[in-house]
Amino acid sequence: MAVIVPTNKSVESLKGLHLYHGDISNCSMRVRMTLSEKGLDWTSHHLDLKKKENISDEYFGINPKGLVPTLIDNGVVHVESNEIIDYLDSTYPKPSLRSKDNEAEMLEWLTLATSLHVPAIKPYVYATMIQKKVQKTAEEEEKYQELQTNKELKDFHSKHAGSKAFGDKDIAQSKKILEETFIKLDKTLDGRTWIMGEQFTLADISWIPVHFVLIGCGYPFEQYTNISRWANAFTAKQCYQEGIIKWCSDFSKV
Repeated sequence: MAVIVPTNKSVESLKGLHLYHGDISNCSMRVRMTLSEKGLDWTSHHLDLKKKENISDEYFGINPKGLVPTLIDNGVVHVESNEIIDYLDSTYPKPSLRSKDNEAEMLEWLTLATSLHVPAIKPYVYATMIQKKVQKTAEEEEKYQELQTNKELKDFHSKHAGSKAFGDKDIAQSKKILEETFIKLDKTLDGRTWIMGEQFTLADISWIPVHFVLIGCGYPFEQYTNISRWANAFTAKQCYQEGIIKWCSDFSKV
């Protein structure tokens, strides 16, 4: 469980569920979907990532990596999206989003999504879609470097700082990693409605936003027939409409 003690003490007095999130963030989408599926009331604290509203002393005092989402549950700060959705399902167990038959495998799918985020998903999304839209000014870059202490994130953002940009090599490397993963996901979905079988679980919630964002960036999912069928099924779910479409109706137009 990723619980932290914030340096911004103002959030410790918050009552109920509060979510700091970004409309275009696939990690935020997971948490919004889970909150919707659970029927939980929550207070929105939206941060416009294109305006770099997360790069501030106030927000880094809540989340020391400056990332979204961050969940506050009665003053307790939770970070890392897959940790948050696991926490929400454990703390608010009805309806259950845990696999009845193989919880360990379900959690492996959450771990896999997390492991791919910086090495593959973020570079692909930045290179194909958003790096020009989130380009930092010199002042914003200086502020980010001052606040950010995580080396992996510093290294990632240094690749598109100033006049630098992700390019064909980065896309090729991302595609290689993603292809291996989607072959596995497509095989897993063969004969199944959802990733874990006939039950909609946290595994689906973890991967649905990844599909939504990548297909918005032009990723070629046509070759994965089972993934495409799964994608058609989840678009009808209320949590998809409320957790994703309400905030970001078309990622290709962000």
